[in-house]
Amino acid sequence: MAEKDQAEKTAAEGDAPPASKKKKLILIAAAVAVLCLAGGAGAWFFFFHGHGDEQHAEAPPPKPPAFIEVPDMLVNLVGAPGERVQYLKVKVVLEVKDEPQVEKIKPALPRVTDLFQTYMRELRPSDLNGSAGLFRLKEELTRRVNTAIAPSHVSAVLFKEVVIQ
Repeated sequence: MAEKDQAEKTAAEGDAPPASKKKKLILIAAAVAVLCLAGGAGAWFFFFHGHGDEQHAEAPPPKPPAFIEVPDMLVNLVGAPGERVQYLKVKVVLEVKDEPQVEKIKPALPRVTDLFQTYMRELRPSDLNGSAGLFRLKEELTRRVNTAIAPSHVSAVLFKEVVIQ
C-alpha cells in the first residue's frame, strides 16, 4: 500500500507543476495585455485627445519699419601728399522701428549730417576697401547717429549709394 500511496503522490505532483506553470503563463499574458491596453490608451490620450478643439491665438503681424532719408553727402577723402584727391558720395537712409520715432528724429537731422560729414572727412580710401570697410563705416555711422538722437534709437543705417571717385 505504501507503494500505491507514493505512486498517487507522484502522479498528483506530476500534474501540479504543469497546472501551476499554465496558471503563471495565463497571468503573465493577462498582465502583458493589460499593460499594452493601458499604454495604447495613454498614447492616444497624450497625442490625440483634445488637440483638435484648441484654438491658438495668432501673433499680430510685425509692424513694418519706417525710413528717414538723409540728404546726400559728398566729402573728400584724406590722401597722401601728391596723390590725386578722391571723393566719397554717400546716400543714406535711417531705419527706425515705427513711424512716431520719425517725427522725433527729423529735427535732429542737421546734427546727424554734421556728425556723418566730420567722420567721413577723416577716412582714407583704404578704409573703405571691400565689404568689411563698408560694414565698419555702417556700424560707425549707426553708433554716431544713436549718440546724436538719444533717447531715440535707429535700428540701422542703410546705404542707397556709395561712390568713391
